Amino acid sequence: MSEIAGQTGLRAGANAVVNESYSFACMRCGYGWEQSYEIEHHTDAAGHEVVFYVADGKVVPSPLSKPTCQNCDGHVVRIMRPGRVESARNAEHRHHRVPPLAGPVEAPVPEGADEKPEHHHWQLSDLLHPFQRKAS
Repeated sequence: MSEIAGQTGLRAGANAVVNESYSFACMRCGYGWEQSYEIEHHTDAAGHEVVFYVADGKVVPSPLSKPTCQNCDGHVVRIMRPGRVESARNAEHRHHRVPPLAGPVEAPVPEGADEKPEHHHWQLSDLLHPFQRKAS
């Protein structure tokens, strides 16, 4: 399919055209994008089914075979259902922090608390102690 990438106008001989969209996230640089494809199903001269992915009017390689990041050209790309990148961007904009209404508050110090508490070094066995069964 690499020799046909970039060609246009193949729609005339298509047996069926399916529209699909995907969300992509690069695991290398964090860039996310979405792309819609028209997937054209053709039959070649030998009777074999051939599939072309068309994006923005141009035939492109299948995004499922070896996706490439549009930002860094990395090949470790996660493919997700459509709308995931857009929903993540919207959530980021909605999730804004509201500044606290009051300043910092100091907790009251009980009498005799001037002494420094002894530092306890936790061991794994201390953490697992509640989960250990006693032998019966």
